Amino acid sequence: MNKYDVIIIGGGPAGISATRVFGQATSGLRVALIRPEPHSMIYCAMPYVIEGEIVLEKTFKADTLVTDNGVDLIRDKVIEVNFKAREITTASGNKYCYQKLLIATGARPILPNIAGSQLQGVMTFKTEGDLSAIMEAVESGLNKVVVVGAGAIGIELAQALKARGVEVHLVDMQDHILPALVDQEMVAEAQKMLQEHGIILYLNNRVVALEGNEGVREVAMANGERISFGMEDGLVVFCVGMKADIYLFRDTGLALGRNGILVNAGMETNLSGVYAAGDCVEYKSALTGKVIEGKLATNAVPMGKVAAWRILGENVEYAGFYNGAATKIYNLRIGGTGFTERAATENGYTPITGYGETTTRFPIIPGAKKVKIKLIADKGSKRIIGGQVIGGEAVVERVDVITFAMQKMAKASELATLSYAAQPYQSFYPANNAIVMAAEEIVRKLK
Repeated sequence: MNKYDVIIIGGGPAGISATRVFGQATSGLRVALIRPEPHSMIYCAMPYVIEGEIVLEKTFKADTLVTDNGVDLIRDKVIEVNFKAREITTASGNKYCYQKLLIATGARPILPNIAGSQLQGVMTFKTEGDLSAIMEAVESGLNKVVVVGAGAIGIELAQALKARGVEVHLVDMQDHILPALVDQEMVAEAQKMLQEHGIILYLNNRVVALEGNEGVREVAMANGERISFGMEDGLVVFCVGMKADIYLFRDTGLALGRNGILVNAGMETNLSGVYAAGDCVEYKSALTGKVIEGKLATNAVPMGKVAAWRILGENVEYAGFYNGAATKIYNLRIGGTGFTERAATENGYTPITGYGETTTRFPIIPGAKKVKIKLIADKGSKRIIGGQVIGGEAVVERVDVITFAMQKMAKASELATLSYAAQPYQSFYPANNAIVMAAEEIVRKLK
């Protein structure tokens, strides 16, 4: 039987980040990472494979990300974990013993349990297999697709399929696209842009049934509208969220919540020597301390690091989710962090908002693009609790500044004094900064 000091189950962002910590620590621990997939993938790049901007192989992460850290990479599927014996069994029949275990099994896409969800041509979009199925359909002459869910994944997939000449219908329950990321007024231009490019939107609506014999022929929606594929079977792709991949651990004694494995701030579970990190975990908002969704690679990475450092004996903690994220709609980049104005209200805050708009370069410089900022502060504490950015470039960098302000519990008045740099090709004139403008507006409103 193979014995290890540490075994990591899962080869996604949390697991790989943990191996990097172990490699840098030169602890002398014998560590293994077990994953079933032939490759770890950059999943968020999959739409660009469909669109033809990159080849599939570009999405494969190098195995050396694991092995260069002195970690054994085992390609196999874990089928059983005996926590009492500290023993793992894999599909190939091998058994492995561990002293410490890090569970980083990630999440699976949600396929709603509605009539017709079992029909051929109904799928989700997460894996290499999903990508291959969609590519095969496109290359076989796919004419029409219904994408359900207008979050970042659904929108990026819709654009990719439209670029390949497919008629795209995009459905979402909310009244605007990207509802978890930005507020309606911030995304109005981008939403119009989708429609101008021929993507057909169905908002304030939901799919209630899929109809057909073997394959899907019609999509029925709550308001009575129907999308027909005619005489051919169609393709319906659900991009409506993720659920923790924790089926292996049910009824094993490992404490599970509604949204994943329960952990403390050190990524420790209720079982001695067992840690969990990434999308398989249920965790809290760094702003409210309440459980929220946060299934993002940019959350999984620091969680994996914290788990590894705790295994190594360091007293580090993970503060919680801010959920900074970004996407792209044609030539616009869109990002958000913390709470939207709507979510802030739902969480009991009285939000105060401020806006700032400049260009990404000096206006006299070729290629200057507009960038607009929305900041959200809590009226009571005056702290920044959210921010949104839309522009032609340099969006993620601004999102990260706002996130850092929230991490430091900055008040609007403090962000209004942000010290910034300026350069003709990289910023607006020194006279102003969009983040500062937005913060100053909030300060005025709070007086």
